[in-house]
Amino acid sequence: MGFTGLVRWPNAPTTGLDLVKQNIFRNHAGIERGKWFLSVKSFRTASGSAHGFQMDRSMCALTISNHAFVFLEDPAAPQVADMAALAHNEQNPSGTPADTPGKYVLHSHQSEPPHFRTTLITASPPGALEQLITQLGARWTSTRQPSANARNQAMATGNQLVIDGSIFSIGTDWLVRVGNVILAGGAVKGMLLEAEYLPLPKIHSPAQNGTSDLLSNLLISILPNISNATPVAVTVDDSQWEEVQWNCNETEYQDDGLKKADTTDEDREDDDIYAYEDEEDPSVKQKGDWTGVDRDRRSAFLIIGALKSEGIL
Repeated sequence: MGFTGLVRWPNAPTTGLDLVKQNIFRNHAGIERGKWFLSVKSFRTASGSAHGFQMDRSMCALTISNHAFVFLEDPAAPQVADMAALAHNEQNPSGTPADTPGKYVLHSHQSEPPHFRTTLITASPPGALEQLITQLGARWTSTRQPSANARNQAMATGNQLVIDGSIFSIGTDWLVRVGNVILAGGAVKGMLLEAEYLPLPKIHSPAQNGTSDLLSNLLISILPNISNATPVAVTVDDSQWEEVQWNCNETEYQDDGLKKADTTDEDREDDDIYAYEDEEDPSVKQKGDWTGVDRDRRSAFLIIGALKSEGIL
């Protein structure tokens, strides 16, 4: 798994998926590798009122393979950055800048909030979330709109929308995922395109929003030349990403500190970042391959954010 970039094409024509496929086949010698299918469910529950306004909590669950990535948002809860600023101001009333801006440190006299404004968790198997809601009797209600076509795939599975398309490989370094955004009623709301550069898990971009020219140029090249097309790059800065996974990072930092203290020279040799192909059986995964759900986790966060910004979720 490598570094990814995401593009949202909201006004793609109904033939957009076929046009992109033809472009990948003809101009990039791409090969179709399989189906790209994601499902999204969204829920809401009332969390009380603040400043005279009713505040609703929202929850979106995006399923990729055997994992559901759940994004929760509570407008009435504080942000991690707000708590970090409060803690710093209490420790430094003179207004001295913080050494690590945005890092949340809970002091002994502070009470930790039960949760923050945004949270991103990973659930497996995907159906575990609905089972937990049912068992707890939680007051979460689905925001999926009813459909007259009961045979529709999105309707039959209870999803609010699905992303349905294909996965392509270009050479040995690139994977491209292309899919239509289909609502429960069957209406198509544009497309999503994702490019993954396999050799690297992360690219340090000089751009403030974290965009990469390498990924952007590839995604632009696979889009068909259509007038009035309005593709938009979907990005997230580091502060937003840290906001939704602060707790996970804190645990990882502590674990890494303990592991590094016990690391030997022999262990360091095994930390080679390159994956070497098995000469006898290239299909066998070698130690060092990019594995895990980290790539899918960030991809899910970007997709949910893009669809929420358009009011689709």
